[in-house]
Amino acid sequence: MSTFGYSMPNYFQNMPTVGAPLDTANSENEAELKKIEDELEKELSEVLDSGTSDDDVHKKGQLTARQRLEYLVDKGSWFPLDSLYNPVDNKDGSTGVLIGLGKIHDKWAVIIASDNKKIVGAWVPGQALKLTRATDIAKQLNIPLVYVLNCSGVKLDEQDKVYAGRVTGGTPFFRHADLMQIGIPVIVGIYGTNPAGGGYHAISPTILIAHEKANMAVGGAGIVGGMNPKGYVDAETAQALIDATKNAGRSDPPGSVSIHFGETGFFREVYAEEEGVLEAIKKYIDAIPAYNENFFRVDEPKEPAYPVSDLYSHLPFNQRRAYDVRKVIGCLFDGSEFMEFKSGYGPEIVAGLAKINGLLCGVIANYQGMIPNYPEYQENGIGVGGKLYRQGLIKMSEFVTLCARDRIPLVWLQDTTGIDVGDIAEKAELLGLGQSLIFSIQNAKIPQMEVTLRKGTAAAHYVLGGPQGNDTNVFSLGTAATEIYVMHGETAAAAMYAGRLVKDQTAGKDIEPTIEKMNALIKNYTDRSRPGYCAKVGFVDEIVKLDGLRNYICAFVGAAYQNPKSLCAFHQMLTPRVIRDWDASRE
Repeated sequence: MSTFGYSMPNYFQNMPTVGAPLDTANSENEAELKKIEDELEKELSEVLDSGTSDDDVHKKGQLTARQRLEYLVDKGSWFPLDSLYNPVDNKDGSTGVLIGLGKIHDKWAVIIASDNKKIVGAWVPGQALKLTRATDIAKQLNIPLVYVLNCSGVKLDEQDKVYAGRVTGGTPFFRHADLMQIGIPVIVGIYGTNPAGGGYHAISPTILIAHEKANMAVGGAGIVGGMNPKGYVDAETAQALIDATKNAGRSDPPGSVSIHFGETGFFREVYAEEEGVLEAIKKYIDAIPAYNENFFRVDEPKEPAYPVSDLYSHLPFNQRRAYDVRKVIGCLFDGSEFMEFKSGYGPEIVAGLAKINGLLCGVIANYQGMIPNYPEYQENGIGVGGKLYRQGLIKMSEFVTLCARDRIPLVWLQDTTGIDVGDIAEKAELLGLGQSLIFSIQNAKIPQMEVTLRKGTAAAHYVLGGPQGNDTNVFSLGTAATEIYVMHGETAAAAMYAGRLVKDQTAGKDIEPTIEKMNALIKNYTDRSRPGYCAKVGFVDEIVKLDGLRNYICAFVGAAYQNPKSLCAFHQMLTPRVIRDWDASRE
């Protein structure tokens, strides 16, 4: 029970409820969804276990990255992100680092851990993009970035895929400078040998804490020993390298603790035990400003009225089957309470205020099902849930703007087939209204997360809070039912080959080869739009089990309120008053 009072309880407590108890669980639907979840979990387990065995890491006197994280992060508060991200098909299925959102001594931080099972945490292709995502998340949430560093430098035989370019090897170091310039600390605990890029990983943060066997340097011993290039290697060069390597093994590598603690003073503290480094990180996290969550609570935390496991029945695996998105909302938020914004206007969109762990958030979701006599610009029209029309785009822009005005973090629950098309839609200004929504989102300057419940299609995917908003989308999640594509595969095949079919038939040619190409394209769309592929290439930051979605939303909203860049007093908020006045005007 909180000892803090709550502002405006007549608005924020005992809000209207949504959802309903299950009549009958849909066991067939649940089985289809859980089959994919189990397959992805098995794949992730194989990725995490690949590389050097845990026993061999322990023989070196080290903990594994996962063991370090388990020690560092408060129990039950680790929410991994980009776990299956591997856009360039590294053989071990990994990009060599683990990232996620976690609590350290009850404070949220974005955490990066070098995976010392994978080439001792080396820079590999795709890793810099993952690191950049982590720095972006810290920036958007205004929370600290923590490194558990053990980076052996660039994987030299793939240096061209790692080193140069705009979002490659050096990018995170500039991001660290950016974070510090806006007041976000970067704290690093250093283990093992960290040469070259690994050294900049170490030196670019704010606080450096080292294990006694750690080092950081511009170059490693091997680089120092081989810096007289001839353009080729002969027997004389090889022997010189052999001698230099043998001698290097008898002395400390460049940039050891004796240098960077004893002389330069770059290391603030040094510990003989691995756990000492992690305890020191906790100590420095304790010194960082953060609000008590009760400062922002509007109600006592409570579970939804309906269990989150009901989502396995509410969310159809069959993409063509409609469902009640309010029932989905009822399984995710406190007490299944939901104060809906402009109910009846723009019915293809369900938007409103909800609570998670007693904290206020905005929710925007796609309605599913048929909408008679809609949209208003089409006579005798029938709207299709999941598609966006004029009123829905206006409604979202208004709600985003109100949440921005009141500094309320936003959760998008996306399941969209796209935006209405045709001349009548163009006359209804949907193109302009779609960009107006993008402007509103970019202008909002509030943390936002997005869940692609099922479909993310065409421009609707990014106007519905998608990951394309680099300054606005903190992270995106997918589910076992997620599909992301510019259009359905059959639609794409028709768009691409309809003209060819006409041309072939008119010329009396066999159309079967074109049909084969169409089916190949459809298969390609299918293979490259499913959950595993979406996670691999970064369309989503994580595929989350349906019964884990509420926990991720809770982590996001909690982190958003930890140290916000700006705030609005609850009694000065406009959004709940606009909702109530709208409802009163319709009575």
